[in-house]
Amino acid sequence: MAIGGSIEDLIGKSKQGTPPPSQKDSPQEKFDVKMREIRLKQKENETRAKAAASGFQHIDLNAFPISPEAIQLVPREQARKEQMVCFLYNGSQVRLGAVNPAAPAIAEIKFQIEERTHANVQIYMISEHSFEIAEKVYDALPEIKEAIKGVEITEADLLKFQAAVKTVADLDAHVQKVNVTDFMTLVIATALQVGVSDIHIEAEENEVMIRFRIDGILHKVASVKKEMWPRIINRIKLFSGLKLNIVTVPQDGRFTIFLTKEKVEVRVSTLPTAYGESIVMRILKSSGASLQFDQMGVRGRAYEQLKREVERPNGMIVTTGPTGSGKTTTLYAVLNKLNDGQTKIITLEDPIEYKLAGISQSQIDKSMDYTFAKGLNSILRQDPDVVMVGELRDLETAEVAIQAALTGHLVVSTIHTNSAAGAIPRFLSMGVKPFLLAPALNAVIGQRLVRKIHADCKEEVVLAPEVLERVKNVVSEINPNSGYKVDVDKMKFYRGKGCPACGNIGYKGRMGIYEIFTMSPEIEKVILSGQVSEYDMQRIAMEQGMISMVQDGILKALDGITTVDEVFSVAE
Repeated sequence: MAIGGSIEDLIGKSKQGTPPPSQKDSPQEKFDVKMREIRLKQKENETRAKAAASGFQHIDLNAFPISPEAIQLVPREQARKEQMVCFLYNGSQVRLGAVNPAAPAIAEIKFQIEERTHANVQIYMISEHSFEIAEKVYDALPEIKEAIKGVEITEADLLKFQAAVKTVADLDAHVQKVNVTDFMTLVIATALQVGVSDIHIEAEENEVMIRFRIDGILHKVASVKKEMWPRIINRIKLFSGLKLNIVTVPQDGRFTIFLTKEKVEVRVSTLPTAYGESIVMRILKSSGASLQFDQMGVRGRAYEQLKREVERPNGMIVTTGPTGSGKTTTLYAVLNKLNDGQTKIITLEDPIEYKLAGISQSQIDKSMDYTFAKGLNSILRQDPDVVMVGELRDLETAEVAIQAALTGHLVVSTIHTNSAAGAIPRFLSMGVKPFLLAPALNAVIGQRLVRKIHADCKEEVVLAPEVLERVKNVVSEINPNSGYKVDVDKMKFYRGKGCPACGNIGYKGRMGIYEIFTMSPEIEKVILSGQVSEYDMQRIAMEQGMISMVQDGILKALDGITTVDEVFSVAE
């Protein structure tokens, strides 16, 4: 073993992957790509064997990150002349890779670095392909130097571009004029201006496409020349603390923008694709976690029932719905109601999306075997009053959560089902014992998100006969015990006509539509029988006065909050 440990010990070995070929590639092109991969692998194996015979360690830089701090220890001209690169520098250890590590010049470079850094320097043999990879990192040196000085986006930068770009429609024209340094600031400034949740920057065959997810829907907003892509992606990686030379496997990073009134976390994900890496940046504004319980959009009898269950000292409240239906935001609203300074609240999340003041938040880490189940067991030793578990994914986690709910804790969590009625059959299919689930469960919330009509361009609309008939069927099934009664002869509906302020979409913002059932003797009896179907649970809950998601949506459409089309697009 070399002094200072192996390279795997120092930087951790990355799993190498290969991006999929384009679906448009011809059989010959696919064959050529495959043959190139085989030749490169053969060359790497030959270099590995040559290194072993020469007494040197081998490193494949296609599978290991090159440190930006390290590569600058050797000037590019000298590195190119000697076909070598400094790929790791952590303060006490330096690693050099050279095509010919036995050359006298390499020994001299090693000596010079030792004199400057007082670090332990070791030399590795690399292939010519690995040196070509290092050259690409040298290409990004202008951005690297800026990163080491401190790359950041300031509020002044954002305000400058927000003044110039008022709407999404303005972005395409402006993005063609800015340099790469200002490109990212311009895109993020526009995204913050219009309330974007995700920024997608994707390399296509002939262009780089920029898309914004606004109120849950993706919109193409701009495109730039393909030639800009290497510098754009390098800059995004530098902001996010990602490795520049790792392009064949996904990476995750993040950065923070500090504004006067709040800070904005930006979570960055890269994914190899046929034409280059795809970038998705999720914008996490701290204000997104400030939703109050009475602002969720739950109304009437359902609100009173849920409020009563949330205020109980123990039990379990579960939210259900597909990804992107607002489940985590609902849980945060519940936690905000309970966060009174006298209640110990601990969360277990994957990942932590928003930081909540006064609440202890813990993030699971599968690489360290810190799972939901193990984390939950540890949390219960911290004397909590309220526990939030990001998701109930397996029997072990569900059983620990239920035991916590039965022993004096209020547990809030999520589970993936299509409706509130589907949660109980899902628990039982996981193997949860009915006699434990029935007394532990307080309430189940099913939810979806619908876009809200933009108030500035709202107008009344006449529904098509078949749509109106469908609406009448929905409202006719509303149980009088729910507290709602609709006169089908006086119904009015609305839509957003579209205006510049909403990007001619007709919608601005989103809200939840809900179905909520709470535990009752009838539901408990069905659970204990062990013969539970989603249909039975839905029927019993609605007989007891539950409003279904689609009914809640239609009621909100009647109030002019959303449209019938939007409701039917997310709920049956």
